[in-house]
Amino acid sequence: MSVRLPAAADLQAAAERLEGRVRTTPVLELAGAEMGLPGRLLLKLELSQHTGSFKARGALNSLLAAGAGSDGVVAASGGNHGAAVAWAARSLGLAATVFVPSTSPAAKLDRVRSFGADVRVVEGYYPAAATASSEWAAHRDVLAVPAYDGFDVVCGQATVGIELLDQAPGVAHVVVGCGGGGLFSGTALAGADAFTVTPVEPDGCPTMSAALAAGRPVDVAVGGIASDSMGAPRLGQTAFAVTRRLGTTSALVTGAAVLEARRWLWDRCRVLAEPGGAVALAGVLSGAVPCAGDVVVVVSGGNSADVPG
Repeated sequence: MSVRLPAAADLQAAAERLEGRVRTTPVLELAGAEMGLPGRLLLKLELSQHTGSFKARGALNSLLAAGAGSDGVVAASGGNHGAAVAWAARSLGLAATVFVPSTSPAAKLDRVRSFGADVRVVEGYYPAAATASSEWAAHRDVLAVPAYDGFDVVCGQATVGIELLDQAPGVAHVVVGCGGGGLFSGTALAGADAFTVTPVEPDGCPTMSAALAAGRPVDVAVGGIASDSMGAPRLGQTAFAVTRRLGTTSALVTGAAVLEARRWLWDRCRVLAEPGGAVALAGVLSGAVPCAGDVVVVVSGGNSADVPG
């Protein structure tokens, strides 16, 4: 299947579209010696973005680039994407309908509702919500905003990488969590001439690992502590095409490593990430991602109702 990848002009257009509408999230610089690393560790705090995750970028860019139908917008989500779509729709005066799996934490569903969306709960995991969303949208004039494998979504997520070009000049290694691959795709394309991107997956949602092993995106079983934000049923076609272009390989981390990274962020930095938001750091702290020098780790989301114990 041929996939159109965004060009530099597409990424720049998204950056211009989103200027002043999304936050330029901060970078927290730490001495690598704190965790036995040879260089600096820079944390890109995307959990401070609107709605608490990087998802706001892709959602808003999609609505601004494509517009919406008379029935508004629709999305399927474990929580973060749904909140982002609801926020983006409300900011543009549009109606939003969000299908969510019953396995999503109640706090995330309440957050989606807080932005004015009509929330439809579907029994099961994300794939069930995605199916219900598609069936509902088929009979209405509505813009469907994909969670990770949409052209305009990827262009929006690329603004994370564009910001890093200014915030972390000279840093050649960026680490991101990977579910469906939207954040990985956008960041990798934005920084292709400046830095490499290593995607890290929780072992309960190994979409990229499975795709690389099979030579194509394939369905995977979804589970584990990070599945509410990283529970894509398969890697996106865009992300797979980017891995082919850049020769990317992924790293896998255990649920225990994710929880340890989450505790580390809270104990050492008072940064309260959700489990999915700590996956990238888990890759670094566990040694699954070797780091030879300075490294940027994207802390992708903070929509959690509890403090790590």
